[in-house]
Amino acid sequence: MNKAPTTRDRLVHAMIHTLQHKGLHGAGLSEILAQAQAPKGVMYHHFPGGKNELAVAAIESTVSYLCYKMDQYVEREQGDAAAALRLWITRAMEGLYSSRFEQGCPLAAVALESTAADVELRQALAAGFAALRARVAAALLQIGHAPRRAEGLAALIISAYEGALLQSRVAQDTAPMEQTTETLLSLIRKE
Repeated sequence: MNKAPTTRDRLVHAMIHTLQHKGLHGAGLSEILAQAQAPKGVMYHHFPGGKNELAVAAIESTVSYLCYKMDQYVEREQGDAAAALRLWITRAMEGLYSSRFEQGCPLAAVALESTAADVELRQALAAGFAALRARVAAALLQIGHAPRRAEGLAALIISAYEGALLQSRVAQDTAPMEQTTETLLSLIRKE
C-alpha cells in the first residue's frame, strides 16, 4: 500500500517541478509552498536553510530517481547498456514532449543559474553528476568496455544528454535528442 507523500516530499517535488519549468531564480517561495500545500513555517522546519536547502534536496531526489531508472532499465534489458540508455533518454524525451517543451532538467537549471557563492548547490550538483556518470560507467563495464573508456564514455553521455535536452527544449523539437541518442549508441555498442 502506498503511503501519502509527507510534507517534506511534497515540498521537494514542488521544488523539482518549479526548477524544471522556471529554474532556480524563477522559483518563488510562495508558489512552491502553494503547490506543496504547505505553510511557510513547515518549510523552515524541514529546510532551515530555506530555498537553497530545498533546492539541494530537489537535486538529490532527482539524481536518486535518475539512478534508479538507469538501474531499472539495465536490469530490464539484461545488462544491455545501449538498450537501457535508449530507454533512459526516451523517458526524458517523452517528458519534454508531453510538457510541450516546458519541462527541462532540474539539474541543468540549477547548474546554469548557480554562482560561485552557491557552494552547497554546486557540491550537490557535482556529487549528482558524478553519481550519474558512475551508473552509466557501471553499465558500460558490464558490456565489456575497459574502465577508463567506460568512464570517458559515461562523461560524454551525461554531457551529451544534458546538452541535447537543452537544445530540444529551446527548439521545441526532439530531433537533437534523437540524433544525439543514435550517435551515442553507435559509440557504446560492443560488437
